[in-house]
Amino acid sequence: MLDSAGRVIMVSGASRGIGRAIAERLLDKGYALSLGARTPEALRKDLGGTAPERLLCCRYVAEDRATHERWLAETLERFGRVDGLVNNAGGTIDFTIEEGEEEDLDHLWAVNVKGPLFMTRLCLPHLKAAGNGRIVNVSSLSGKRVRNENVAYNMSKYALMALTHGSRRLGWEDGVRVTALCPSFVRTDLTAGTNKISPEEMIDPGDLAELAATVIALPNTAAVAELLVNCRLEDTL
Repeated sequence: MLDSAGRVIMVSGASRGIGRAIAERLLDKGYALSLGARTPEALRKDLGGTAPERLLCCRYVAEDRATHERWLAETLERFGRVDGLVNNAGGTIDFTIEEGEEEDLDHLWAVNVKGPLFMTRLCLPHLKAAGNGRIVNVSSLSGKRVRNENVAYNMSKYALMALTHGSRRLGWEDGVRVTALCPSFVRTDLTAGTNKISPEEMIDPGDLAELAATVIALPNTAAVAELLVNCRLEDTL
């Protein structure tokens, strides 16, 4: 396993849910973190008491490209390097093949697909320079199979899977390893309204965070392309 000391990991959407759990787990494991969030002040207040010398909180809005560039610039100014990127920021909408507004679809695409794409583009030279750079794209089992009518969300997660494999090919020779983390229902705000499964039966964000931390720490010789994580039995998986 790679030593966390001195390694700098950027995590988007770190204010709550999966992103917050990943940030807390990586901080506990000794990484230096640059966290991107819409409200970095609140995040800094919540986490700043734990190893403040290893923590940077910046504004990141997936659909605002200027915040991407500022976040990376502030990270390099503070830490001088980037060793990992966790593309976690994402969302969902009610949009089916038969119903839904194009404006909503465009916004979802900007957050779930274009955000990770352009953050990867910005960070990739630094991840290659590290020699063991890591990218974790928080996708979904909805990027592996379609089990509901929400076609917009499914499409965006399928696209994120394509980005994952494209990034793997592009970065491989320079030691960049890329993993798609594909969970089913996770106990977060995003799943609070579902009636398909109880919260107690869902994946705990902390358990998913441990898996993210594991693939970040694995050596170049033990790469995981896709990590499918379920809380219930599905015959197709």
